[in-house]
Amino acid sequence: MEHSYIDEYSRIKSFIHNLEPRIKLISFFALIVSIIFTRPAAMPAFGAYAMLIFLLVFLSKIPLMLVLSRSFSVIPFILIMSIFIIFIKPGEPVWEFSLGIFKLSITNEGLAMFLNIAAKAYLCSLSMLLLMLSTNFLNLLKALEKLRVPSILIMIISFMYRYLFVLEDELMRMKRAKDSRTIAGSRWFHARALANMLGVLFVRAYERAEDVYLAMCARGFDGGIRTIYDYKLRIKDLCFLATAVSAVSIIKIYIG
Repeated sequence: MEHSYIDEYSRIKSFIHNLEPRIKLISFFALIVSIIFTRPAAMPAFGAYAMLIFLLVFLSKIPLMLVLSRSFSVIPFILIMSIFIIFIKPGEPVWEFSLGIFKLSITNEGLAMFLNIAAKAYLCSLSMLLLMLSTNFLNLLKALEKLRVPSILIMIISFMYRYLFVLEDELMRMKRAKDSRTIAGSRWFHARALANMLGVLFVRAYERAEDVYLAMCARGFDGGIRTIYDYKLRIKDLCFLATAVSAVSIIKIYIG
């Protein structure tokens, strides 16, 4: 079965792709931290961060529409997390309406806070997406290991990504078997069948994890990430890091 891997564009030859993974991690981490700590009222700073991110997208040669289409998928989750801020933030109401026995009001403070949270969440998601698209997943894990990130966290991320597609294949096979054996039925019948499928999938996932763990131990797995990439800092990597940190600092000091 075909899957859409998050690092499928990591083999493009571009300036961003050729950067040392540790440098990219530190640079994007600095960008995300700066976005998070931007003042809520400094809306022009978010525009400056967006321009910086789109400049990096241009340098990476990744199709802009691909980045935007994938980033739009997180917008519903951002809205779900931040939409209620509009109604609970105290202040002078600018619009009021009723839903049955509930009376809701929107304030300027609530709207400003909502825009602040939504902008920060979307820009951070866009930054993480660009990092993942432009970096091989194993090289990214190795960079985390080089930066002394706890090994248990790296192992969890590695297994989650690697075997997510195995579980997806298993679920698709179970769904295909169900569709081939059921011609009609009520929605309640299909809902019960789906619930049973999820239960069986959980049991199979547990059994598959045990088999995989024993197989890896038999082959000498010790928790380390091994790649053929040569981790050496170059002049252009340090120049990019200095430029990125300087650009983020300028935006944070003079605009945000």
